[in-house]
Amino acid sequence: MKILVINGPNLNLLGRREPGVYGSQTLESINSALSEDSSEFGVSLSFFQSNSEGEIVDAIQKAAGEFAGIIINPAAYTHTSVAIRDAISAVAIPTVEVHLSNVYSREEFRHKSLIAPVVLGQLAGFGPEGYKLALMGLVGFLKKS
Repeated sequence: MKILVINGPNLNLLGRREPGVYGSQTLESINSALSEDSSEFGVSLSFFQSNSEGEIVDAIQKAAGEFAGIIINPAAYTHTSVAIRDAISAVAIPTVEVHLSNVYSREEFRHKSLIAPVVLGQLAGFGPEGYKLALMGLVGFLKKS
């Protein structure tokens, strides 16, 4: 079973970008830990990061037929991207939304997710551990399906 992990804009700066909000781990270390966790769940992961909305849409569309599920941290596009929302809806691949910070305890503009209505679930505020929780939930769902 293959799962695609997509990370959106500015997540390539983790570890040095607002560590008080996003923590001190780099995206590479988060991906590495998640790779280790994936063996526990018997799945393989592929990772994709882009600061470009169109590239994220392309990655979601290309996932059809290749991946059983998607874990996505759309970052700032969470609140603005109808295109990413529509791509997730169009491919109909079970998807979980992840955010490192608790977006609901931050600025009001972060409280609205355009992505949430088209995904299985959303995890916010658990830091890097949220990715493992997303993986656990997604794999559980996929195995029941």
